[in-house]
Amino acid sequence: MRKSSLLPLVCALLFAGARSTFAAPSPGVPPGTATILHDVRPAQPAERVRVAWLSEWFDGLAGTPADTRVFIIDSGAPGATVFIAGGTHANEIAGILTAVLLAERAMPSAGRLLVIPDLNNSASTYTESAKMPSWIRIDTAHGPRFFKYGARFTDPVHQGAPDPERYIHPKGGDVLDGAEARNLDRAYPGAPDGNLTQKLAWAVMTLLAREHVDVAFDLHEAGAESRLANMIVANPKNLDTAALAVINLEMDGLSMKLEPSSETFHGLSHREWGDTTNAYAFLIETPNPAQSSENGNPTEDPKYPLALRVATHLASIGAILDAWNDGCAADRRIVFSYYPDWRVVQDQGVGALLN
Repeated sequence: MRKSSLLPLVCALLFAGARSTFAAPSPGVPPGTATILHDVRPAQPAERVRVAWLSEWFDGLAGTPADTRVFIIDSGAPGATVFIAGGTHANEIAGILTAVLLAERAMPSAGRLLVIPDLNNSASTYTESAKMPSWIRIDTAHGPRFFKYGARFTDPVHQGAPDPERYIHPKGGDVLDGAEARNLDRAYPGAPDGNLTQKLAWAVMTLLAREHVDVAFDLHEAGAESRLANMIVANPKNLDTAALAVINLEMDGLSMKLEPSSETFHGLSHREWGDTTNAYAFLIETPNPAQSSENGNPTEDPKYPLALRVATHLASIGAILDAWNDGCAADRRIVFSYYPDWRVVQDQGVGALLN
């Protein structure tokens, strides 16, 4: 895997378009009008994959830089509905690439997957430091592919409101820096008439409820020295499921910490998704050296390479879904005829399984 400053022309054009000043969409504006169109290549037959836009669940996103594609992979057989989101923070590249791999390669034989690789598309349109790459190049058997490395927060140009001096979630709790108003993972459950980040959060909540999602994952990264690195955070109602998964991961040689959602820290996905909908909600964190320092390498760090972090996400999702299957009726399970092998990714790199 190599970083590259030579970007495909189409990527550059899409990026430039997405950085345009945000304006409220006009009636009838097509979905995806103002977004980056990321490189995701599902391999399943067309009748099994539907590509939707998140604005299908909340039309207030249509024509905005926050609208994003939803890849729905349906087995056609009864089973669980599983939601997987990467890119809540667009600089947490392992979660994005894990979601891309699942959108491209996972094949459920019972149940269905709803995958959003780049959840906060607005955050994909810029980087927070000139020392960080704007794009990540990954070599595959079919040639090089490029993936956007963005920022943690919604682009302030798109937000539709200036940052407050301090941010306090509507439910109360900690007083945060004003920029946290643009942090999607502080905005749930969102608001249909709020700023762009709140609208995005509202759209996700609407999708989870309307699609009767059973299990939901939010894929993240933390600084390599953070206590959150290599951690699963679970809503209290599904803590036992996460505990079983952690035990099974340990038996496979992967050590993950476990923590329940905070009772007082509001706006987090795993807390609000699980409290507000029927979904078993989980957040998974892997260690990204670039989260600790702008001099950190987000792909080729010798201790925390990208391949290991994507493998950890894949293994953690698989272990949690196995634990879910162990505890539910047969007609509510998620079963795969193919699931990307985390050991292959760990040993051969992400490009080994990308289409």
